[in-house]
Amino acid sequence: MALEVNVEKQAGSFHLHASFTCEKEFLGLLGASGSGKSMTLKCIAGIEKPDCGRIVLDGRVLFDSEQKINLPPRQRRVGYLFQNYALFPDMTARQNILCGLHAEKDRQKREKRADEIMELLQIRDVATLKPWQLSGGQAQRTALGRILVNEPELLMLDEPFAALDTHLRLKLQMELKDLLSGYDRGIIMVTHDRDEAFRMCDRIGVIDQGQMLAVKETRELFADPGSRAVASITGCKNIAYARKTGKHEVFVPEWNVYLKTEKTVRDELKAVGIRAHSFHPEEQENRFSVTIVREMEEPFEWVSEFVYEGQAPASPAVWWRYSKAFRLSEQPGALGVSTDEVLLLY
Repeated sequence: MALEVNVEKQAGSFHLHASFTCEKEFLGLLGASGSGKSMTLKCIAGIEKPDCGRIVLDGRVLFDSEQKINLPPRQRRVGYLFQNYALFPDMTARQNILCGLHAEKDRQKREKRADEIMELLQIRDVATLKPWQLSGGQAQRTALGRILVNEPELLMLDEPFAALDTHLRLKLQMELKDLLSGYDRGIIMVTHDRDEAFRMCDRIGVIDQGQMLAVKETRELFADPGSRAVASITGCKNIAYARKTGKHEVFVPEWNVYLKTEKTVRDELKAVGIRAHSFHPEEQENRFSVTIVREMEEPFEWVSEFVYEGQAPASPAVWWRYSKAFRLSEQPGALGVSTDEVLLLY
């Protein structure tokens, strides 16, 4: 399975330019609300028509502006799970799933396929219930079943956990990842939640204001976001202008510190980022005197803000997060950060 997307679409003052590929993998599209994530899925599904470009799935051209090709949604063999699941409220769970087989005229085949999908998704015991009687997880699996019975060549999930509370969201993420582990085709999931993207996806594409900023393997993206925008979208709290002072050294004027880096610093350096969890009172690399200026307690962590000795007065305090299991008897007078935790941003 292979999907190739390179399209552009203008919607008022908003300009989308989505360019990426998806193989047999779980690909995430990560970005803030209004960044163009859902519009990208709708272009692939045929719900929205791009202004120009090309979309190819397994060698089949779904859209090509130059060749005047624009297949209707029903011919694209793409499954689209909407954010609100879009179940028919007056139908049972089983009836909703059978709707996905409207093109199959053989009743026995329809019934058999529905049984297979409900067994796979473990929802046979709720077959006769209406959507309002289902739990969040049962509703999600019913909607997924309606898509999977039709054996789509590509599965797309649009913010599938957005409406759920935190506990249920994590539970369903684990369940869905297990259920789809044997799905031998591409999956694209839209999300604004970086933690969700990290847990679920093999690769992540970051979208900001309609532009695809980066597409990388998940761990690589978080370890080396590459730019200020990507670092911010992936949750880096501490980003500051920096300039190169050596092959493996930078100076950060706001913090008034020189930082050693593991990676070679390129001449076009714009800034550095340090994630809040990267600081440690026992780390000897990039270790400087600090003063804690504010603290906030969370259920399992402490969040502190500190300033470096000699830090520019008007500059924002630096964030530090650490586990309560490592709560210190007194505040440290210095913190260090490993050279491999200094993010070079261009």
